[in-house]
Amino acid sequence: MREIQYDDLVKSVKAMVMHTASHLPEDALKAIEKAYNEEKSEVAKSVLKQILDNAHLASEEDRPLCQDTGLAVYFINVGEDVKVVGGSIRDAVNQATEEAYKEGYLRASTCDCFDRHNLKDEVGYNLPAVIHFDIVPGDKIEIEYAAKGGGSENVSRATVLAPAQGKEGIKNFVKQVISDAGPNPCPPIIVGVGIGGTFEVAAKSSKHALFREAGTPNPNPDLDAFEQELKEELNKLGIGAMGMGGTQTVLAVHIEKNPCHIASLPVSVNVQCHSSRHSHITL
Repeated sequence: MREIQYDDLVKSVKAMVMHTASHLPEDALKAIEKAYNEEKSEVAKSVLKQILDNAHLASEEDRPLCQDTGLAVYFINVGEDVKVVGGSIRDAVNQATEEAYKEGYLRASTCDCFDRHNLKDEVGYNLPAVIHFDIVPGDKIEIEYAAKGGGSENVSRATVLAPAQGKEGIKNFVKQVISDAGPNPCPPIIVGVGIGGTFEVAAKSSKHALFREAGTPNPNPDLDAFEQELKEELNKLGIGAMGMGGTQTVLAVHIEKNPCHIASLPVSVNVQCHSSRHSHITL
């Protein structure tokens, strides 16, 4: 049984969160640069230039990429042969999140869902983190992290289609969600699509799809072709960078699919803004 010290886990996650707040990952940066080079509208092109300038400035000055520093979302794969000594993984991740958001002067955005008061004093600063655990073979802990802002999360949607609606129904639903979203999620966006499973599995899959490096091919050739088809259709909507019109509304479409019940076709669309702040570490 391999052992990882609690304090080492806290230190690693904290460093990841603080770095991610101000440094746009290379895949997102390259996707925006590609959109800038391919954009046909001069107005939208100038907006994309400002987005790129902001990313470079945030990195150089170690300042947040956006005022909405998001809720902390984690997907964590825990090896069956690894043990954290000195505390639990959940406690370590929550402690790291709180320390990173405090010391990095990042906004505390967690509030009570009814009376809307901020929970930083009674639950913790930007806590609780949203953590999805899975148990896997091996003796390592893999941690995927993203700062998920409210603007992009607010336009995300899930539904359950009739099986007969098939791919065409999925495509129409995705197009409707992005069309309804318009400029609100700060495009150009990355679109995660979860297909199959149950209602909650589809939603979780659509969120996890956003963690894939932007624009990398789907390992399933059929899904890869469907992703490219959806991207082309969504870019025809003409929403453009920050809603200013243009040809580059979507940087990438990523799909994850799961087996589902014979009577159901769950579909979820989770949207990520152009500031796709995500990181991945293995301990």
